Amino acid sequence: MSKIINIISNYNFESKKISYEIYEKLKERDYLPSTTFNHKAELTICIGGDGAFIKSIHNNNFPQMPIVGINTGHLGFFQEILPDQIDWFLDQYEKKDYEIEDLKLVKGDIYTKNRVINLTALNEIVLKAQHSKTIHINVFVQRNHVEKFSGDGILVSSPSGSTAYNFSTGGSIVYPTLNVLQMTPISPVFSAAYRSLIHSVIVPGDHVISLVPERRYSNSCLVLVDGNEYSFSNLKRVNLKISKNSIKKLVLNKDSYWDNLKSKFL
Repeated sequence: MSKIINIISNYNFESKKISYEIYEKLKERDYLPSTTFNHKAELTICIGGDGAFIKSIHNNNFPQMPIVGINTGHLGFFQEILPDQIDWFLDQYEKKDYEIEDLKLVKGDIYTKNRVINLTALNEIVLKAQHSKTIHINVFVQRNHVEKFSGDGILVSSPSGSTAYNFSTGGSIVYPTLNVLQMTPISPVFSAAYRSLIHSVIVPGDHVISLVPERRYSNSCLVLVDGNEYSFSNLKRVNLKISKNSIKKLVLNKDSYWDNLKSKFL
């Protein structure tokens, strides 16, 4: 083991204070704490809320070493440890009393007239029209035409992302280690003229979802990747599937997911 441990923090005062505290405690235990991201580290500690966790993963190109979160934010679904549990966490880590949970990622291949762009999300990828206009999308699963969707857009989420934007649009909660995608309509139109699925669909993890916007939207589509917006000229289709890569999340309490579900939503 390298003994190097990354400490990644947001700019919140409380987070910075916790970052300094962990830095000193790690040195006392003969670790080599690093406040800049080191790809040779054996662990990354992320301090903040879920936003800080997701930003850290994107900024460091979806690293393969385990990552654990200390929650100084609000929701904290990815951040299991509370600030007053730092000593307990370090004890458990040194005793190797933890599990590694693989968090599935959504891989999006964006096909335009001239190129293919690859994007990856921890939570979700969304296809919608600019300026919140209604968009019409032909939806395929494994090349089978499922529907011609009309509405604000379509969201495809990972299992761990099911409690984020997906949940607020009426999607289901999915246990984070299941190998599935969830396709959720955003404000679907259901009328005599347009008939769209109004509920989310769970798709096997080895299937490919293809979203093909009508030609008139090819220059006015937005692709949202974990909340970050991208626009493309001459967009032809978006293929979505479970990535071969994953995020390794260090878990100390096997029941923390259910505790989180109850405390955050009920």
